[in-house]
Amino acid sequence: KNPLLLHLHGGPGNSVMSYADKFTSELQKGFVVVQWDQRESGKTASLNPYNKPITVDLMVSDAVEMVQYLCARFSKEKIYLSGHSWGGFLALLVASRHPELFEACISMAPMVNQFESERLALEWMTGKAKASGNAEALSELSKIQIPFMNGEQLYYHRRWLAFFNGRSPVSRNHVMKWSEKWLPLFNEGSAVNLFIISPEIACPVYFLVGSTDRQASSEITEKYYKTVKAEKKELFWFTNSGHSLNLTEPKKLQ
Repeated sequence: KNPLLLHLHGGPGNSVMSYADKFTSELQKGFVVVQWDQRESGKTASLNPYNKPITVDLMVSDAVEMVQYLCARFSKEKIYLSGHSWGGFLALLVASRHPELFEACISMAPMVNQFESERLALEWMTGKAKASGNAEALSELSKIQIPFMNGEQLYYHRRWLAFFNGRSPVSRNHVMKWSEKWLPLFNEGSAVNLFIISPEIACPVYFLVGSTDRQASSEITEKYYKTVKAEKKELFWFTNSGHSLNLTEPKKLQ
């Protein structure tokens, strides 16, 4: 009888099954919280492998199919939809195309205009590297093109973004392996500008944003929040978080 909340994980490809309770344990008291491994992610990849190219439209279609399945199974006309990063982007796209399916869309640290976000971050990192005289950073940052041409460029970007934000960098092997499978889809999604594609979302929409998020620019998300037309909208700041607000401030999020 509880309302349904479907969460869309980030990545693409980054299942949250193993740690979802960290940011949904309280939500589960009031909602039926649904975690779903998207196509070629987590358990879905092993149970239902798909060996053809994956597109943004295919992922949107999958999400809509999942929502319709949940509505039928639990006898609901509408559900709540949330998503983080890539999942936040996917949630906004789905909600803009099918607002009739949702009580509300909750988008956390979403990709809104990701190519611009990556460019702004690269500009910021280059400035920090020059100011600190970091020759290694300048050398690696100079090799980056946007869109990313390969996993190495993505690794350099994420390595120095973590460094200049005082965080531990992700492993090179992880980024390279992820890129082999997911970089084409990530670049396709990054090329989407929601200011143009989804200027209106005809259901309530809420943005949860980390103040220091440069990976999916909080500045760009705030601008989108201010311009998007919606039945109801609100933006919530997470002042102690960057991109991973679901893990850094899970209590506040819930």
